[in-house]
Amino acid sequence: MAQTLEALARRTTSMQGIRSVVHTMKTLSVINSAPYEHAARAIEAYYGTVLEGLHAFISQSGPISAAAPRSAAQVIVVFGSDHGLCGNYNVALAAHVRHHIGDSTATTILCVGAQMVDALADLGHGVEGTFLPPASVDGIGRLANLLTQKLDDIRRGNAPREVAVSLAYFARREGDTQSPEIVPLLPLDPALIADFRSRPWSSRSLPYFSMSASDLFVALIRGHLFASLFRASAEAMVTENAARLALMQQAEQSVDDRLDTLQSDTRALRQSEITTELLDVITGFEALKKDRRPASHAGRDADLKSADTSK
Repeated sequence: MAQTLEALARRTTSMQGIRSVVHTMKTLSVINSAPYEHAARAIEAYYGTVLEGLHAFISQSGPISAAAPRSAAQVIVVFGSDHGLCGNYNVALAAHVRHHIGDSTATTILCVGAQMVDALADLGHGVEGTFLPPASVDGIGRLANLLTQKLDDIRRGNAPREVAVSLAYFARREGDTQSPEIVPLLPLDPALIADFRSRPWSSRSLPYFSMSASDLFVALIRGHLFASLFRASAEAMVTENAARLALMQQAEQSVDDRLDTLQSDTRALRQSEITTELLDVITGFEALKKDRRPASHAGRDADLKSADTSK
C-alpha cells in the first residue's frame, strides 16, 4: 500500500512539473504575440502612404494594366513556423497551398521556415528558396527585405515575362479563429486600381513628381511589396502564437484533469490505508479481550474454592 502511495506521489510531482512548463509556454505565447500584433498595426500607416503614392501616380500618369498575362511566372511565398508546439500549423497551411496550386510544378515556391519545407516536400512540392522566420519583431523587417530582393531577382530572371506573386499564411478571423489564406500580391488588385481611377484626388493641390514615371512606379511597387510582406510575416507570427496558446490551454486543462485524478486516487488510497489500520487495531483489541476473559474466570473460580475449604 505504501509503495503505491509513493508511486502516486511521484506521478503527481511529475505532472505538477509538466503543468509548470505548460503554464510558462502559455504565458510566453501571450507575451510574444503582443509585439507582432503591434508591428502588424504599425505597418498599416506605411502601407497607407504607399497606396496614396500609387493613387497620386495613377491620377497623373493615367491608367495602368492590372491584369496578369497567362504567361506570367507564378510565385508563391509561404509563411511557416519553425518554433514548434503549435499543432498542425505547417501541415494545414501546406495542404492549403497544395489545393491552390494543384500538381503544377511551374510555380516557384519561396518558403519561410524549414519545417514548412518538409511539409511541402511530403506533398511533392520543391522549394526555390528557404528563409529563416523572424525570432523577434526586429527580424520582420530583415525578412521582408530579403524576400523583396529575392522577388526582384526572380522578376529580372524571368524578363520579359511578367511575375504574379501570391502570399500564403494563416490569418485571423472573427471569434478568435484563424484559417489559411492565399492573397494575390502582384499584379495589383484590379479592384484597387479601379478605385484609384474613380476616386478623385482629395486635395486641390495636384500631386507632382520629377523623377521618371517608370522609376517612380518601380519604387512604389517595391514599397507595396515590402509593406505586404512585412504585414503577412507579422500576421503569421501572431497566428502562430495564437495556435500555440490554444494548444497550451488544452494541454493545461488535460494536465489539470490528470492532477485531479491523481489527487483523488491518492485520497482514496490514504483513506483505504487508514481504514485498514483502524480495522487492524479493532481486530487486535477484540482478540486481546477474548484472551483476557477466560483467565479472569479461572481466577474467580479459584478464589471461590479456597473460600469453601477454609470453612
